Amino acid sequence: MLRAMIVDDEAPARSELKFLLEQTGKISSITEASSVRSAIEMLMESRVDVVFLDISMPGASGLQLAEALHKLKNPPAIVFVTAYSDHAVEAFDVDAVDYLLKPVEEARLDQAIEKVLTRVKPQTESKVSIERIPVEKGGRKVLIPVDQIRYIMAKDDYSCIFTDDDRFLSTTSLAQFEAKLCDFGFFRVHRRYIVNLACVEDVETVPSGAIQLGITGMEERVPVSRRRVVPLKKALSL
Repeated sequence: MLRAMIVDDEAPARSELKFLLEQTGKISSITEASSVRSAIEMLMESRVDVVFLDISMPGASGLQLAEALHKLKNPPAIVFVTAYSDHAVEAFDVDAVDYLLKPVEEARLDQAIEKVLTRVKPQTESKVSIERIPVEKGGRKVLIPVDQIRYIMAKDDYSCIFTDDDRFLSTTSLAQFEAKLCDFGFFRVHRRYIVNLACVEDVETVPSGAIQLGITGMEERVPVSRRRVVPLKKALSL
């Protein structure tokens, strides 16, 4: 599965593309950036396999970002997603994998993802680079082994990390945790929750029709957003 980033200054466009990507079952994590500048900041924090990139944005353009990424030793794959067809030649000059026109069709998106999968080898590096997550606890730095984390919840400006016997606050965003931990079997089930799939004990459908997860050693049940139900079931082989 692929780690993806969407770069588009229009929130509705990002939301629609994110939904379509989630439905493919081939994307393990999705981060979003509203500008080239914020995309660069996020890419410095964590690696992604593919960037779905708009071209016309305020400030620096998507083509400028693609040119910069193309110069890297191991650049992510680039798929342009734009409302205009007149930049296609320039797009392939920076070795873009594909060029999709808005509104994006599901079949074309699937084709683009298959092209990306033939080019990159997703999720092969981060297991070497991180095995523990640093957090602050009582004025000191604590390193939490990744396999001890049950789930992570967004709370105000913090992320709350739950283990079987403690919890920790971190200033790292849920999107950053999603990108860092996807190789370790963690899955974004809700805009406020990431869970360790190895710790999912049961899947329950409540009277409202919503899905909730029971987590090993945890009393609180974790909600699953409706748009994440299908990819979650695929991840759990249900």
